[in-house]
Amino acid sequence: MDEILGGRRMRRNRHSDWSRRLVRETSLSVNDLIWPIFLVDGEKRRDPVPSMPGVLRLSVDEAVREAVRAESLGIPALALFPYTDPDLRDATGSESLNAQNLTCRACRAIKAENLNIGLVTDVALDPYTSHGHDGVMDGPVVLNDETVSQLCHQALVQAEAGADIIAPSDMMDGRIGALRQALDGNGFRNKQIMAYSAKYASAFYGPFRDAVGTNATLIGDKRTYQMDYGNTDEAIREVELDLAEGADMVMVKPGMPYLDIIRRVKDTFAVPTYAYQVSGEYAMIAAADGNGWLDGDRAMMESLMAFKRAGADGILTYFAPKVAEILARA
Repeated sequence: MDEILGGRRMRRNRHSDWSRRLVRETSLSVNDLIWPIFLVDGEKRRDPVPSMPGVLRLSVDEAVREAVRAESLGIPALALFPYTDPDLRDATGSESLNAQNLTCRACRAIKAENLNIGLVTDVALDPYTSHGHDGVMDGPVVLNDETVSQLCHQALVQAEAGADIIAPSDMMDGRIGALRQALDGNGFRNKQIMAYSAKYASAFYGPFRDAVGTNATLIGDKRTYQMDYGNTDEAIREVELDLAEGADMVMVKPGMPYLDIIRRVKDTFAVPTYAYQVSGEYAMIAAADGNGWLDGDRAMMESLMAFKRAGADGILTYFAPKVAEILARA
């Protein structure tokens, strides 16, 4: 056999745990994690999201508790997403501009704890509109420039409330440049922008829309502004534009079905690149685990390592606290 192999035995490096760890090419740490959490009005509320087993909508007081927990686990940042009361939703998403809206109140409450943790806020109108779209509409058309103007106002409201990273997920053209100008012009030069640069019109967002209450309101679909999942060159152009306009970091969304996009973005631009392991990806693993169809923890860790292997610098994942606990025990 040695004559056939010529001394090349690849299994030598795999023979024990310590050796496998020693030669591992890609690693995952708690510093790679951003934890998305859902917010809901009220007090002492921890409402389950049925389509996302183990995920909760949290009232502001409970979100503060989870932020304290996240800091204790070493998680660097939380991403906040509100479930807006249907009575507060209208055609223009005006609640997004309310300095006392759910996201802003959560930012202030968490910041009052003086935690060593960053807050990422979503800049988009869909949690606030009665039609479920990410922008202002004229009939069936989502208006680009009018939406961008409102997004700038929304971003300033969030920045004033204490948001550290402004993360526009709307996919309107030119919004990064407009947001950067608005933030800089109002004294928020150090607020970072994480651009949802390559956000695809995906079937994997369904459970998220349940969590923020837009599945019931969405009229039509979002294919006129979110990307066609058959395109890769377009993603590179989107990222290039966002970086030129002032984005500090970029994101690919969804994650697992778009590992090739993550790799292309990282190889092309060598900038901080993030993947969002979206609600549908989470739900598939959690549901399969709950039915005993796979080992949930192993599938979870393997999926996150895939993002890192593809070139992601960090991952937005609902598994973040569970992963952090596992890594702490390792």
